[in-house]
Amino acid sequence: MNIRIAIADDHPMIIGGLKNMLSVYPHITLAGAYVNGADLLKGLEKMEPEVLLLDIQLPDKTGDLLAPVILKRHPGVRILALTNLNSALYVHNMLRMGVLGYVLKNTDPEIVIRAVETVYEGREFIDPALMDSLDQFKQRMKREAALKPTLTLREKEILRMTVNGDTIQEISEKLFIGLRTVEYYRSNLFLKLDVKNMAGLIRKALLLGLSE
Repeated sequence: MNIRIAIADDHPMIIGGLKNMLSVYPHITLAGAYVNGADLLKGLEKMEPEVLLLDIQLPDKTGDLLAPVILKRHPGVRILALTNLNSALYVHNMLRMGVLGYVLKNTDPEIVIRAVETVYEGREFIDPALMDSLDQFKQRMKREAALKPTLTLREKEILRMTVNGDTIQEISEKLFIGLRTVEYYRSNLFLKLDVKNMAGLIRKALLLGLSE
């Protein structure tokens, strides 16, 4: 087994620490290190690793935005999220995008190596420290899914566009409907999903899988 990996992280100390840690494992070879999303995408065009250690909080593009792009352009790359974000919601969303692993930066080196080897084989790996919160999150999703509100086709369309970041003006232009009509539908979504602001609306939509 010889695993080519790349690292994407904007902290030189993290990259240096990972290089030192990985250097003692002869079956792992470093194929590149990148400090932002733009450099990462350019580097992947020149050399594809088999496993990518991807920080979710890169300065120019977040990992949850980069992951779908990378997987579309480079389907052979297995992504392992390496992050400080101890969030079951992020774990759920990253896995749903096709990311195979999720580990915390403060985890033991042995767990990182096990994660690299596992995703290299095409299998999922979740940091053991996250398993309890992820299980609780999944149970909550099941309970809330049973109470999932019924949305019209137009409401689903507007919700999906909202989650994707479209403004009211952009939704109006793309759907050929008036601004007030868009506002009306959004007001209905606030009521049906029982939320008070846009952040709550987006979070609830992702949680219930209503924006797919």
